Amino acid sequence: MMTLSLAVRNLLRNRRRSLATLLAMAIGSTSILLFGGFSANINYMMHTHHVRTGGHLQIQHRDFFLYGNGNPSAYGISHYKELIAAIQSDEVLRDMVLVASPTLQFGGIAGNYAANVSRTIIGNGFVAKDINRMHAWNDFDVKKEEPPFALEGAPEDAAIVGIGVARVLQLCDALNIPNCPKPTKEAKPDSAGLPDDIAQLSDQNASDGSRSSAKSAPNPRRLDVLVVNAGGAPNVTAVEVIRAQEQGIKELDEVYMMMQFSYIQKLMYGASPPKATSIMLQLRHSDQIPAAIERLKPILAKFSADQPLAVLDFRTLNPFYVQTIRMFDTIFGFVFILIGGIVLFTVSNTMNTAVVERTVEIGTLRAIGLRRSGIRRLFVTEGALIGLCGAVLGVVLALALAALVNLSGLNWLPPGNVEPLPLTITVFGETRMIIGTTVGLICIAVLSAWWPAYRAADLKIVDALRHV
Repeated sequence: MMTLSLAVRNLLRNRRRSLATLLAMAIGSTSILLFGGFSANINYMMHTHHVRTGGHLQIQHRDFFLYGNGNPSAYGISHYKELIAAIQSDEVLRDMVLVASPTLQFGGIAGNYAANVSRTIIGNGFVAKDINRMHAWNDFDVKKEEPPFALEGAPEDAAIVGIGVARVLQLCDALNIPNCPKPTKEAKPDSAGLPDDIAQLSDQNASDGSRSSAKSAPNPRRLDVLVVNAGGAPNVTAVEVIRAQEQGIKELDEVYMMMQFSYIQKLMYGASPPKATSIMLQLRHSDQIPAAIERLKPILAKFSADQPLAVLDFRTLNPFYVQTIRMFDTIFGFVFILIGGIVLFTVSNTMNTAVVERTVEIGTLRAIGLRRSGIRRLFVTEGALIGLCGAVLGVVLALALAALVNLSGLNWLPPGNVEPLPLTITVFGETRMIIGTTVGLICIAVLSAWWPAYRAADLKIVDALRHV
C-alpha cells in the first residue's frame, strides 16, 4: 500500500510528463480498439449475410461440394422431404432450427433469341418464402438488411438474373437497369425468334407440362433456358425475368440465375422422383452449430443407405469469409505490435528520465533501509499505473468515438460489394477484445518500466547521494 501511495505521488509530481505518457497510451489503446471494432463489424456483417442467404448448415451429398458443379443432378438428395420432416420433428433440433429449406443447383444455357444472344448460366432454385424468412435472421443486430426476395408471390416461371446476365442478354431496357452499357455495335439477328431445332425440342417438352410454350406472345423479358435433365437429355423452358441483381463478383454476376424451386425441379426431374442438391438449415444462434451437427449424425445415417450424406457449416461452404477474417486478425495483430512498440519506448523513456531525475532520492531511500526489490517495485508500480490509466482512458475514448461514428450515418463500399454498407464500429460488447487489449498494454507498460527499475535498484548508495 505504501508503494502504491508513493508511486501515485511520484507521477503527480511531474504532471506534464505523466500526462503526455498517459495520453500516448490512451491514443494507442483507442486506435487498437477502433480497428478491432471495425474488424468485428465486418465479421458480423459477413457472418450474417452468409447465414441469411445459405443458412448455418447445409446437408449435401458427400461429394457434391467438390464435384457437384459439373453435374448437379448426379448428386441430388432423394427423399429430402422425409429428411426435412425428421429434422423438424426431432425433440432437440426442432428448437434449434428456424428454417429448413431445399435448394436445387442447375446449369445450362440462357438465350434471348430475339436479340440473337445466349450465354452459359449456373443457378439455384429456391423456395422463395423460406428465403425471406431466412433474411430476417439478425443475431448480431447489424444495420444492413437484405432486400426482399422477389420470387415470393411471383409466377412459377419467374426468374432473377445477375446484372451481367441481363447486360449480355440485352435485357437492360426491358428491366429498366440504370447505367447499363450497350455494345458499340448491336448484334443483328439473322432470324427472329427461337431456332427451329430448339423450338421443336420446346414443343416436345411442352407436351408433358414441363415448360411454358415458347411460342407465347412476345415478351422483352422472356428468356429460353436449356438445361440437362436427370436422364442426361436436354430440356428447354421459357422464363420471365422479373429482376436483375448485382452478385458482387463480376464472374458470378454474368452467369447467375435464380428460379422457383418447384419449377426448376420439374424441368430437371420431370416425372421422375424429385430431388434437391442441398438442404439449408438456419439455426437460432450460431453457437448452436456444433450441437446441431452432432444431433444430425444419427438422422443422416438413416438416409445414407443409398446416398452418402454430409453436413457442412457456412464457414466450410464460404472459404472467402474465413480468409477475410483471418486477414483482418493478422492485420489486428500487426497493428497491436506496432502500437505496443511505440508504447514500450514511450513509457521506457519516461521511466528512464524519472530515474535520472530522482537519483539522489533513490540513494536516500536506499540509505534509510529500502531494499533493491523495493526500488524495483516502486518504479514497476509507476509503469503499471500509467499503463492501467492509459488503457482505461483508451477504452472510454474508443467507446465514445465508436458511438459517434455509428450515429453519423456514414457509408463505405467494401471490395466485392455492389452497394454501400453502413460504416459501424463494434466496440461495446466486445469484452474479450477490450480486456485483451487492456491487459496487453498494461503488460507492455510494466515490461517497459522493468529495465529502468532494475537500473535504479542497481545504483550504489554513495554514488547516488552525491549525484548532481
